[in-house]
Amino acid sequence: MQEWDIKVDEKYMREAIRQAKKAYALEEVPIGCVIVHEGKIIGRGYNRRTTDKNPLAHAELIAIKKASKKMNDWRLEDCTLYVTLEPCQMCSGAIVQTRTTRVVVGCMNPKAGCAGSVLNLLDVQEFNHQVELTTGVLEEECSSMMKQFFRELRDKQKKIKKKIQNQK
Repeated sequence: MQEWDIKVDEKYMREAIRQAKKAYALEEVPIGCVIVHEGKIIGRGYNRRTTDKNPLAHAELIAIKKASKKMNDWRLEDCTLYVTLEPCQMCSGAIVQTRTTRVVVGCMNPKAGCAGSVLNLLDVQEFNHQVELTTGVLEEECSSMMKQFFRELRDKQKKIKKKIQNQK
């Protein structure tokens, strides 16, 4: 196993956070992702499920599509994927399928995460590929952005509910 440079991981996680802020601006769950190969970002993505009305429009899948095009291959060997929130089962499966070497996660998702929280699909020995995993990079920034988003969403929903009740 290779020793990784935390400064490099933080640098690219900050790029993933920039992507997450784009989702936030669209009132999407703020998840961002970048994929790095040989020190260069080759894929970027942010959550667009509601905007695109597409359940597949996850940050990771958008970044994977762009990175695959850049690499001119479906395999993302020797690539590191940085994502602000632990990948779900769909994204974890895609990460394994692309043979991505390593995943770096900002904060974990205890309700739906499949890189160690609920399941760890990145390290199923029966699969033909396992992914190296690093967690907790800029965890507080990633986590606080998620918490703020959902706090604002709940407040907005309460105001709408109150407005509807006042109209009755």
